[in-house]
Amino acid sequence: MEKRWVYNSLPPTETVQEFGKTLNINSYLATTLLQRGISDFDAAKKFFRPTLDQLHDPFLMKDMEHAVTRLKKAIDNNEKILVYGDYDVDGTTSVAVVYSYLRSFYPHCDFYIPDRYAEGYGVSETGVKWAHENNFTLIIALDLGIKAGDMVTLASIKGIDFIICDHHLPGGEIPNAVAVLDPKRGDCEYPYNELSGCGLGFKLLQAFARRYRDEKEILEYLDLVAVSIASDIVPINGENRILTYFGLQKLNQNPRPGLKALKDIAAVKNDLDVSGVVFTLGPRINAAGRVAHARGAVELLISQSEAEANALAEKVNLKNDLRREFDLNITEEAISMIESDEKIRSAKSTVLFKNTWHKGVIGIVAARCVEKYYRPTIILTESNGKITGSARSIKDFDLYEGLYQCSDLLEKFGGHKYAAGLTLDPANLNAFQQRFEAVVAAALTAEMRTPVVEIDVVIPLDAITPKFFSILKQMAPFGPENQKPVFEARNLHVVNSLSSFKDKHVKFLVGQAGNENVFQAVGFDLANHYDRLSSGDRFAMAFTIEENTYNGMTSLQLRAKEIKFE
Repeated sequence: MEKRWVYNSLPPTETVQEFGKTLNINSYLATTLLQRGISDFDAAKKFFRPTLDQLHDPFLMKDMEHAVTRLKKAIDNNEKILVYGDYDVDGTTSVAVVYSYLRSFYPHCDFYIPDRYAEGYGVSETGVKWAHENNFTLIIALDLGIKAGDMVTLASIKGIDFIICDHHLPGGEIPNAVAVLDPKRGDCEYPYNELSGCGLGFKLLQAFARRYRDEKEILEYLDLVAVSIASDIVPINGENRILTYFGLQKLNQNPRPGLKALKDIAAVKNDLDVSGVVFTLGPRINAAGRVAHARGAVELLISQSEAEANALAEKVNLKNDLRREFDLNITEEAISMIESDEKIRSAKSTVLFKNTWHKGVIGIVAARCVEKYYRPTIILTESNGKITGSARSIKDFDLYEGLYQCSDLLEKFGGHKYAAGLTLDPANLNAFQQRFEAVVAAALTAEMRTPVVEIDVVIPLDAITPKFFSILKQMAPFGPENQKPVFEARNLHVVNSLSSFKDKHVKFLVGQAGNENVFQAVGFDLANHYDRLSSGDRFAMAFTIEENTYNGMTSLQLRAKEIKFE
């Protein structure tokens, strides 16, 4: 699918030159920093050299004082505390962080993860009853709960208090819990509202430790926080960037046994960055809750010995293999359904239902369909007499808002701008499909229906030097809102060594007219350009810059995102 090249706005030339002199960097690097809102020496220092002191005071968060007071009261009175979290990576890492910390000095606590199939997403009646039957009087809900007002009320009747740590958008009413920590609630003035669920759990512990214990104790959990931030695809800016920066250091230098075992079983040889976490650790942790019960993921993440961690990682990895098999089979079915039906193929959205599809992988299938057809996609299956689904979106279409416009047809829904979940009555399926298609069709412009390559700045190849790349690397960790800079170079040609591999990818040495520098370039899924590249036609290339190590030699390599012939 051809992509639309979109150029980020360029700062004024004078500003770029002045800022470049201040930092002693070239104009291309100065431009990329200014595009990220970094415009003076102090801001650059904080960006390039983050410190944990830059984290906000947790007590700035609405209800934090109530949360910490209630947690201290529970500990002083030897109450049983239940740490309750979602079954995805963010939820399981949240539970692992809070439970591990509490258990390090307080024995009367346990954790609970709802069953994806029997209970579904959120705080369940089954979970509340289990807590009551087992004499818990305080539940700390992580990565869920902001829409659980009825369950909080039920728990209160049974003598159970709730502390909610959730980063999802609130509904009409805030649950009547002892404390609701959610920076997205309208009456919360906390300076940063993009924390992951695990990040919110960390802030609760930071506040508690600051008030009653040693704040340094919580730093050992930063590897788990970084895994949650990467896997939940939240912005890598503000506090998230600081937490990820230090969390990745711990993950790469001294990870807890469970994460080390996962790295070993995934054959991770180099240091992991955000993308590496997303593609290696995240799917394996998620797999436990997708094809079995996510309790297995938490047990792995809280394991304390290498032997125990290795055994649990083996089990999680087997579930990931099974998940991958389900994923590929259902994706093939979904694509076949689209290709064989002209009405579905020509629609502006994709909403597919099959009652035998595995609930645990439909989110992945939705994401794969978005990759192929680039349109808002919902994959639905049947669970406990209801239709349940996962939705994924494209740039600039707000999925949450789209589902809100269909909310009278849904029993429940929740999520973010680009990913969401939903449940509806089977009787409403056809009406929902029609309504969602109408909502999408009304919102999508022709431009929005074309995938985008966002380019920061056009550069000559001779600007790419070891010093240039050294500074570029320090802009990491990269992710949403701080993506790896994408450059464009023009008037390029293939020097030699053009080859294709796996019938999908290309590799070649690239040069530029009037420029002595030559770089190896690799383009994944760009083999469709092979013939024109081999003909010697001049082209422009959008690319990122990376290091490539081969036979013990490390060199700079250009990772082509798209090629356009001139």
